[in-house]
Amino acid sequence: MYEEISISVEQASDAKVLIISVAARLAGMHPQTLRQYDRLGLVQPGRAGGGGRRYSERDVALLREVQRLSQEDGVNLAGIKRIIGLEQMVGDLQQRVADLEHQLEDAYARIAQLQAISPYSGRDLVRQETHSTALVVWRPRRSPDK
Repeated sequence: MYEEISISVEQASDAKVLIISVAARLAGMHPQTLRQYDRLGLVQPGRAGGGGRRYSERDVALLREVQRLSQEDGVNLAGIKRIIGLEQMVGDLQQRVADLEHQLEDAYARIAQLQAISPYSGRDLVRQETHSTALVVWRPRRSPDK
């Protein structure tokens, strides 16, 4: 009889310390299933010095999600692989957006610092909130001798 163990993906550790038999037991799967998922690229365990697979708590949570998608939602393994890839991409993009927002906040803070010490405060840096669609036509001046 197996005991129920719950692992949250967001709070799970990335340390690859669980041997395949323990990870399989925690995920409620056979070790051969974990090997197959590794070959298919659904889960990427770490490797020990002797080549044995090592899983993290996050890997176990992912294995449970693979099992849920397969059994409860009827998604095939190719679809699950695509879902996992898209979720990873979304996570990466969300992190990138957060990093860029932080950089933007830092830039605005630096502009505010520069404006506070500048003798021409507020005149040389203008923040434009709306984008103009105006068309500006430039025509060179004609010389007076023509």
